[in-house]
Amino acid sequence: MSYDKKYRKKPVIIEAYKTDKPVIVKTLEGTMKASIGDYIITGVNGEQYPCKPDIFEKTYEEI
Repeated sequence: MSYDKKYRKKPVIIEAYKTDKPVIVKTLEGTMKASIGDYIITGVNGEQYPCKPDIFEKTYEEI
């Protein structure tokens, strides 16, 4: 019998800033465009990626 497991994201600390202009971000998956108001996140291994404000605010809180 197979059971679905549930997982919770580990509490890691990231750095991020809200961009005030459109920017191109080189991510591990390729080049992505960030719009005004998007967050640019720097991950635990130094990688960067953009994140829409609504998703960012549901996922992260300021410390």
